[in-house]
This record gives sequence, C-alpha cells and structure tokens, in this order.
Amino acid sequence: MTSQEIRKSFLDFFKSKGHTIVNSSPVVPFEDPTLLFANAGMNQFKDVFLGTGNRNYKRAADTQKCIRVSGKHNDLEEVGYDTYHHTFFEMLGNWSFGDYYKAEAIQWAWELLTDVWKIPKERLWVTVYRTDDEALNFWKTKTDINHNHILRFDEKDNFWEMGETGPCGPCSEIHVNLSDDFDNPKYVNAGVPECLEIWNLVFIQYNRGADGLLNELPARHVDTGMGFERVCKILQNKESNYDTDVFSPLIERISKLSNVKYEAENDKIPMRVIADHIRTLSFAIADGAVPGNEGRGYVLRRILRRAARYGRKLNLKEPFLFRLVDDLAKTMGDVFPEIVEKKDYVKKIIKSEEEHFNKTLDRGIELFDNISKELENKKEKIIKGEDVFKLYDTFGFPFDLTNVMAREIGFSVDEAGYNKLMEEAKTKSREATKEKFASVNVTMNNLDSFALINDNETEFTGYDELNSVTKIVGIKKDVSNDLIILDRTPFYVEAGGQVDDIGKLRFNDSEFTVIDLLKFENKIIHIVESETLLVKGAEIKAEVDAKYRWDVMRNHSVTHFLHATLRNVLGTHVQQAGSYVGSEYLRFDFSHFQKLTHEEIFDIESIVNEQLRRNLPKIHHKNIPFDEAKKMGAIMFFGDKYGDKVNVVQFGDYTMEFCGGTHVNNSSEIGLFKILSEASIASGIRRIEATTGIGVEKYLITQLEKYKHLDKKVNELQDEKKKIEKELSELKLKEKLNIIPKILAQKISTNNIDIYKSRVEAESMDELKLFGDELRNRIKSGVGLLVSIIDGKVGLVCVVTDDLIKEKKFSAGKIVNEAALIVDGKGGGRPHLATAGGKDISKIDELLRNFSVI
Repeated sequence: MTSQEIRKSFLDFFKSKGHTIVNSSPVVPFEDPTLLFANAGMNQFKDVFLGTGNRNYKRAADTQKCIRVSGKHNDLEEVGYDTYHHTFFEMLGNWSFGDYYKAEAIQWAWELLTDVWKIPKERLWVTVYRTDDEALNFWKTKTDINHNHILRFDEKDNFWEMGETGPCGPCSEIHVNLSDDFDNPKYVNAGVPECLEIWNLVFIQYNRGADGLLNELPARHVDTGMGFERVCKILQNKESNYDTDVFSPLIERISKLSNVKYEAENDKIPMRVIADHIRTLSFAIADGAVPGNEGRGYVLRRILRRAARYGRKLNLKEPFLFRLVDDLAKTMGDVFPEIVEKKDYVKKIIKSEEEHFNKTLDRGIELFDNISKELENKKEKIIKGEDVFKLYDTFGFPFDLTNVMAREIGFSVDEAGYNKLMEEAKTKSREATKEKFASVNVTMNNLDSFALINDNETEFTGYDELNSVTKIVGIKKDVSNDLIILDRTPFYVEAGGQVDDIGKLRFNDSEFTVIDLLKFENKIIHIVESETLLVKGAEIKAEVDAKYRWDVMRNHSVTHFLHATLRNVLGTHVQQAGSYVGSEYLRFDFSHFQKLTHEEIFDIESIVNEQLRRNLPKIHHKNIPFDEAKKMGAIMFFGDKYGDKVNVVQFGDYTMEFCGGTHVNNSSEIGLFKILSEASIASGIRRIEATTGIGVEKYLITQLEKYKHLDKKVNELQDEKKKIEKELSELKLKEKLNIIPKILAQKISTNNIDIYKSRVEAESMDELKLFGDELRNRIKSGVGLLVSIIDGKVGLVCVVTDDLIKEKKFSAGKIVNEAALIVDGKGGGRPHLATAGGKDISKIDELLRNFSVI
C-alpha cells in the first residue's frame, strides 16, 4: 500500500464506524498560549474535553499535523540517528466525545490492525496502565490477542498528559515487535527499533489543574493517536521510516542536490535530518509561524540552523533547504493543500534565513574545530560553557547544534556552564530594564519602609479619568526624592511598550512634579521631588499631564490599527515582536522576512488612515475571563503572560487585541498616521517607526522647513549654474574666436578696400554679432562679412570701420541687406554693424564667393 492508500484506508475505516472526518488543525495553535506547536491530534478538541466547547458530532477521525521539539514531547535529539522519531509527523486519530469508550476503542483498533491491514497478531503487544483492570479485561474479551502479550506499566508509559496541565487519563499502547524474537516481552517499551509503539489509545477522564491535582471531567472521552510514518514502514515492509514513500522523494532530491548517494550511514544521517526538518519548517511557516528569537520562532530557527549545518556534511554550502519545498508540496499537497498555497511564501522565508545564517556558519564551524583541536591536544573532551555560549552569542549556534557537533567527534559539552552564562546574560538584560529602580535607591524586595496604612493594591483610575482625588497610604523619604504610594491614581506605569505618565500631585496650594513611576506588588509608587510637605494619610489630587497622555494614547491606539493592517497587507505570519509607545512617536517591531516596498508602505499608511477616518469607537473589555477573551477572537501570541482576567481593546470591526494600555475613545481622535521609517533590526524582524496627531504636524513642519531650505539651495544652485554656463559660454566663444586671425589672413583687397569674409560656427545671432565686433576691432580699415547657420537658417553680420563710413559713406546695414538677397533674406542695422537672415542655406557658398562692396 502507498502512504496515500494507508491514510485513506484509516479514514475510511472510521467513517464506516460513524465518525466524521475532520481537517487537521494548524500546527501553530495561536489560540492556545500553553502550546508552542500542536503535538497531538487532540489539541483541537481540548475545549470539548474540558467541557467548555462542543461539536455537532460525537465521533471524529483525522490525520493531524504534529511537531514535537520541546518540553515533555521532544524528539529532536533522536531525529536522523534512529529511523522512527521525527520533529514533524502525522498522527492518525479517532475520537469519542462522551460517546463510546474503552471497549469500542480497543475492539476497533484490533480490527483495523489485524483484519484490514493484516498485521500478524503474534507480533502485536499492548500495554495498559497499572491500575486499569477495565482496559485489561476488554483486551482479553473483545480481541483474540495472546493474553501473555498484555503488560502493565506505570505513569511514565501509560498515563497520557498533553502538558503540565489539561486533559489526561490512562492509556493503552499498541506495539509491533519486528524482531525474530517476537514472543519476548523484553522489547516492549525498551526504546529499541525492533519493537515500535504505533498506536496509543487514551481514555480521557481527568483534568490536571495548576495545583497538580486530578479532577474528573464532565464526560469521558476517547483520544487515539497512531504514528502514520511508523505504520507506513510496517505495512510497506521497510527497514526505516525514511525508506517509505513518505520520505523517499525528499531523500532523492537531497541526494541529487548534494551529488551524494543515500548509502553510507554517515551520509544517511544528515539526509534524514534534513528531510525531517524541512517538513517541520514548511508546515509551521505555512500555518503562520516564522523563525525568530523567541518562543516557537526560536525553535524554528534552531531547526533550520541545525538542518543547514547538516547540509555542510553533504557539501551543500549554498542555500538549499528552500529548494525542497517544491518536492514536499508535490508529495503532501493533496491532503494538506496549504503547503501548496503557501509554497512561494515558505520558500522566501526559508531562503532568507539560510542566507543570513550562512554568513556565519562557516566561521562558527571553524571556531568549533579550533576549540575541539585545542582540547584534543590537551587530551580533554569537554567543551567549556563559555565556548558553547560564544558559539551561540557570536555565530547563532543553538546549544543543541553545538551538542550534536560535539557528539559526532566523541566530545561532550559543559551544559551547566552554558546555562549559567545564559542566565547571567538574561539577568543582565533584566537588570538593565530595572535601572530606574536603582536610580531612586528603592529597596524593592519589601515595602516595610513605607509603613503602609493598608495593604490594598493601588486602584488604577487612568482608564476613565486623568485627575483623581486620592489619599497617601505610604511614603518614604529617599536621599534625593520622596516615594509616595496612593490608594488610587490615574498615573499609568510603563508596561506593554507604553511609557510612564507625567504630571503633578497637588496638596492645598502646593504642587509636586512626578518625575518617575514604579510598580511593585500591585502598588504604584510615585517618585516626586524631595523636600515635600506631603504626609501619610493626606488627601491630595493626582493630575496626569493631559496633553502628554493624549499624545501617548494616540500613538498606542494606532499600533493596534498598524498591527491589523500589517497582517492584512503582508500576511497573517506577521506577529508583534515588541513596541515602544511615547508621546512623540511609536515603534512597532514585527516578524517579516523582507524589506517593505514603497508600495507596501504607501498601502499600509493609506489603509490605516482610511480606518481612522471611519470614527470607529473604542470598546474596552476590562477584566474579563481569559477564555471569554479567546472566544471573542482577540489577537494574542505565545510568549505573552496572561492571568485569569484580561483586558481587551477593540476598535469597531477592525482590530481587537489583548492590551492593558490606555487608548483614545474613537479612531478619529488619533488624527493622521505617518510612517517615518522601516528597517530590519534582526533576522526576520522588521521595525516601523511612526507618529500620529501633533507628531504628524511636527513632521510636516519639519518637511516644509526642509523644502524651504531646499528651495533656497535650488535657487543658489541655479544662480551658480547660470554663472558657470556664462563662464563656459565665454570660454567656448573665446575658443571659437581663434578663427579671427585666419579670417584676417585671408583678406581680399578691391579698389584699395580690404574685405574680410568667412563662414563661422555660431549658436545664436548674439554670438555671431560678437564675432563681428571682434573682427571689427582687429581691422584698421575694411569691411567684414561673417555667415553662419543658426537654427536651420542663414545668419549674417556685416561690420564697417569708421574711416570707410566717413570717407566712403559705407553703411553696414545697406551692405548686409544687399548680401542677404542672395540667400532669400533681408536685414539692416547701424552703419558700423548690421545683421540679416536668410532662408536658403544652399546659397551660402555663392554669397561668400560673390560678396563685394563695389
């Protein structure tokens, strides 16, 4: 059977048992912040098991895309070295939601395996939870399995839990012994390739709470999961999962790209790793995740870099992973069409990541080789923690990648030392964010020194008002400031990217400037200038600077519009990766793989401003249950920490996100939105800086000033240009005037009158007149005639010296007019210099030949 036939036969079997065939859920569970990736088929039905959701069917079956690379379910280290673990795999599953239970699940599993797929019964083994006598009895009564092939195990093997919390219950696993010694129980759960677990029947009846206790669920359910790739290996009688038609097209493509045959074990391992990892990367990215520095993004980056490094072992030094996406789409696109629809997008992201990592990969490998050789010379085989950290910090080598490289040469790594340095780096980062705490010399490990009137948390009134009448419940004198805790305050403390408020505390006729704000144990601490007259118990007025707050709120509210628009224009892979919201501008970091084009930036600006003009009202869902916020469709992302109660900010029908910040009342109050810059700040992370309201006004004023300055510069440049052009023209004319001596040397004398005539190159009549002036200045006595073609017509200038004007009564005007008749023209002018024009340029030579003043 082909893999497609195996998958279809499973679904057809359960369809015949009354199951609804459902689509796989995305491998990226954005709606569930407790999971990095979907790691089991039941993830999409978690709400049903918890009793918070329902479906219009009681029985279901599907093939679910799964990724296991972190936490309890982490198969990363085994991938490639054994032949049956994968980071990405398909889980064939069938479910009962409060319908059938253990008896049917066990009976149907046996029927499919032995009657439909004809797996030899003598090779099948099952395990049950140590106290699950019910499941044990059903295996004995509902199937004809050899009773000696039923074994009991404890929680480690036969109690299934999705995570630290959530639905769980006892399970019964089915194993296939592929060895010649198939009647020996020692292979079961031994983690050996001779005996593979292929199907897990989970009987969900509990929910484990955050306290670790098990609570009975409202109804009992069945959740089964079968390893599709393992079943294909067994039914296709292959030595390895990678030999099945699930993987063989990818293996063949890798072999072709590398020109290395899939024969030697040292070559097989990197090919297996690459074939596995490209599946994980492609499906995760197609479902909306992107490589990054945190959470699931960092997991993908680790996997990609791991695969890229294994490519080096096959001499694949140029980006190559992205080339495998086409082959994957061909083999799996029929059952998972998203991998075809998002193919080009997936390739772009993977190629971009490969190119980025390739710049440092070789240098990192070189450093690793130098470190290992140095240790080998010292007869040591443990790579120090600082060296592992340097490979990570400088060259982007994740710990597990260095660990793999070390294992390949018989080395180990100092994981404890690496973890210590990582924690120090994280601590340093955390300390940097707490720098302002130190600046006011506050001991933040307790509040005893404030001698609080009560231990209530500070009520934040700033969502609804900017001025609050309040009471001082605690005060502490610091060296340079006073630290004041109020029972209620409108002052917002920096959080979620939004900066602190600024403002005043007023007491009677005195006012005190709030210079900083802190939050500790839900108490808001106002830091004011020292030498105040404020005392504990006093009633005061807390006033936030309204103009400053409104500028901040405009910038904060527009980040929600920007986020929604980025996802609409660029794709739903866009996730917020950080932000800063101040009074003058905003900064928004987001996941994206390439520079935004001018057209994209224009579209984003235009769409945001169009939405702002719709006057969309703000709907502030305050302190609502987390699950209710999820059902509303509010955007959230893995990595954010949410409590049982959350705030959600919504603007009309355009944007709805988890957010605890302060916002304008409607979109029109934001005014205009303007993007100031867009740039990369890390691989796969872009940053937009923008502004709103008065910030846009300031931007426009600045631009106008720039244009004024530019206009002045343009005028200056134009004047300079004219000056240069004049100088250049004079230089050209001077060069052209070099012809005058030649004209003087060619004079003709008739009746004792010297005549000078010639053709010259002039660009205008003015220039031709300059030629005439120069000629006249250089002759003592005589008549000159110069001819040129100007704009396709004949240009003439005639000059006469003063003596001939006086003695002979010669006139340049009369002479040039008579000459012009020859070229079908006319002219005139003063006695000493005159000009004329003519139409017939073919008669110029005739004119010069016959010109005479007698």
